[in-house]
Amino acid sequence: MRRATEEAILPRFRNLEEGQVEDKGGNDPVTIADKESEALLREGLAAIDDSLAFVGEESAHADPGILERLDQPCWIVDPVDGTRNFAHGKPPFAVIIARADGGLAQSGWLYDCLTGRFCAAHRGKGAFVDGERVSARGTGQTPPVAAISLIFMEEERRQATRRHISPNYELVDIPFCAAEQYPRLGLGQNDVSIFERTLAWDHAAGALWLEEAGGRVARPDGSPYRVDEWDRKGLLGASTPQLWDKLALQYGRL
Repeated sequence: MRRATEEAILPRFRNLEEGQVEDKGGNDPVTIADKESEALLREGLAAIDDSLAFVGEESAHADPGILERLDQPCWIVDPVDGTRNFAHGKPPFAVIIARADGGLAQSGWLYDCLTGRFCAAHRGKGAFVDGERVSARGTGQTPPVAAISLIFMEEERRQATRRHISPNYELVDIPFCAAEQYPRLGLGQNDVSIFERTLAWDHAAGALWLEEAGGRVARPDGSPYRVDEWDRKGLLGASTPQLWDKLALQYGRL
């Protein structure tokens, strides 16, 4: 992750040339740094364990059939999480890797390219930041602090969220970077989040990390997040199970 950051990502930060940023559709940009980072990560992960299938965001965009690998042992890679920020020359942006088996993330890593913060988690073994074990904590504020992503919601659900959920929380801006949002939920900056789009490269590592820290991430009906349900919408995250329960109750009224 550090190699990809140093060789492919940071040299392009605030240094993108014309033609090095494309729109994949739906206001979803990709840059030359995403593609070069993914190539380096694929090479590096194959050297670690080439028995695992590789599911990268950009390779899956080029060939959606790659998503079928998510139900088998695989590496899941977001080569630049927060590309929207990166392309506009601002933080945060990160590299995300997860290792999955049986449709569930077993390990996850989130590397902040600018600060070097390294979050890691392994199923049943806890969550760590820069090598130190952490326990999730809320902000302690009343009302709780919420970061709610509305950008991929249909308009009717967006309006319902604004009417029925938003008034119960202090709303803060989303960082447009899952590798930043999940640590905010675990480290006392935010209490709850709602995600509409739940692609595996965005959520597999962060959801595992927050759960291993003692928070909760689940579908609105309480079922666990699975990487092989990449097309399923709706995911709730919270710094404590109690905050998650309250949010899920409100969400169920939409």
